[in-house]
Amino acid sequence: MTNLWTQCSSQLLAKLISQFSTEGLLDPSTPDPTGSPVVYRLDLNAASYTFTATRGGFGSWRVDPDSIRRTTAGILGNDESEPATDPIQFFVEAADVLRLDGSTIAGFVAELTNTLAADVRIAATAIPATDLLDLHHTRLEGHLTGHPLLVANKGRLGFSAADTERYAPEARTPLHLTWLAVRRGLAEFRATPDLSEHAVIARELDPPTIESFRAKLDDPDTYVWLPCHPWQLDHVIRTQWSRELATNEIVILGESPDEYLPTQSIRTMVNVTRPDRYQVKLPLKILNTSVYRGIPTHCSLAAPMLTQWLRGLWSRDEVFRQLDTELLGEIASVTVPHPQLSTTPNIPYQWTETLGVIWRDPIDPRLQPDETVWPLAAVLNPGFTSAAITRSGTDPQTWLSHLLSTLLRPLLHLLHHYGITVNPHGENLAIICTSTGLPNRLVIKDLVDDINISIDHTDARGNEPDSHARVLPRKPWPILRQYLVDALLLGVLNPLAAQNLIPERTFWSLTRSEIDRYARSHPEHAVRLAATALTAPTFLRYPLNGYRLTLGYRDLDIRPPIPGTGTIPNPLHDAALIPPK
Repeated sequence: MTNLWTQCSSQLLAKLISQFSTEGLLDPSTPDPTGSPVVYRLDLNAASYTFTATRGGFGSWRVDPDSIRRTTAGILGNDESEPATDPIQFFVEAADVLRLDGSTIAGFVAELTNTLAADVRIAATAIPATDLLDLHHTRLEGHLTGHPLLVANKGRLGFSAADTERYAPEARTPLHLTWLAVRRGLAEFRATPDLSEHAVIARELDPPTIESFRAKLDDPDTYVWLPCHPWQLDHVIRTQWSRELATNEIVILGESPDEYLPTQSIRTMVNVTRPDRYQVKLPLKILNTSVYRGIPTHCSLAAPMLTQWLRGLWSRDEVFRQLDTELLGEIASVTVPHPQLSTTPNIPYQWTETLGVIWRDPIDPRLQPDETVWPLAAVLNPGFTSAAITRSGTDPQTWLSHLLSTLLRPLLHLLHHYGITVNPHGENLAIICTSTGLPNRLVIKDLVDDINISIDHTDARGNEPDSHARVLPRKPWPILRQYLVDALLLGVLNPLAAQNLIPERTFWSLTRSEIDRYARSHPEHAVRLAATALTAPTFLRYPLNGYRLTLGYRDLDIRPPIPGTGTIPNPLHDAALIPPK
């Protein structure tokens, strides 16, 4: 275990230096740029660090973990140098250069430590990449390594060690959800027009369970039912909502018999007993990847409406029909605002988003008998993509071309035809493959609070739902572009290109060719394509790690936007076009 800890620690240190340098938080120097390989240096107050690295797309740094050395001044005036593997030590030594206060240092160290412990657990239970291909997508989630750009991507502040062993995705331990009944007036159910409250409950619970739950209520029809995460029940509902429990405004009905597993987002549960039942998005009052994982009331209230609106666009669109792109709608919800805190100004949002649920369409009923599906994030897991290419029996360039066309054709159309963007990172997209293992169809999910629309009205979009500006924020075309750039190009494709399955320039040429193909096929959108400028020389830089450090660990009443800091070079700008076949 010691060797495994050192290996994971070294990899996390390399990721920290890589990402902080990519975001411009740190500025490595090159004492001897003529060396081979080139050695870079970071001078911190207590020590200097040297390492070798390559540069990738978007100005990214890729530090070799085995090359990092830490040098300090010895007591006799001589320098003492040793291999460096400790990201915690490095971060603390870099704190002055990063201009961090003590609270931020301590908070980030806690997140780094939790992340490293989780990385070790994942590595200790890793299975061969070829075996990952055979896992059902609900099981595969527990083997994924997390956000490729966020360094402390498994911070989970609020979880104890026992909680992590029980509820984290890498625990791979099924759990049961506890159902609550909340008095009407305190809770509000909403759904798409084709669903009733009773229909949702009947789909999620078997008749004996429903009868058992009804028997615990004096008047069952005066309550709204919803599931609750067992951690949230213990840490939040039994404490923050203790008055409502005492007065029977909230009644604990008991556990449902189905088993669930968490996805990478932790708060979204997938049913492993009945994969045809809904996915369940539940609030968790933990801080992870920069925000508390509650469910804002405006999101749960608007989710079914937003799904119904998007379904209408999808059903009428010939491109989506030809591509057979799947939209997993958020079809029903229960909203339970806190009776006092939700109406009081300036309350930190972690206290006002503690109870509710959003039900989402499952993936499995959308699959044909010979199809398989996996979350897009899987392509970044060590060895997964290579194993998938080998199993498909094709060459890497052909397989990657299928992946890029599967991803980009529907997303480019959604952006330029409708002026709509989703947040297409590795958790929000899934890839459906043919029987031979070639990427073929795209699944888009996690819609509410991640949809943005153009300031310019588009005829194809029609009228947006009224009174929902907060979940359909209007933004200019260059800002809409950034969701595609940051979440997909930087967050998935750039680390995939770094795997060197094909030459990196060829990878970006394939990507640019998809953009060029869309432009040729849709000349009517030339003005919008010029405005999004996906092949421009540079993009704006939005540093995710810098956002965490700048934000610190203050208790905020809103989730503030990530500020831009300069620009990054775009590898698509000078990528050679590959002629269409």
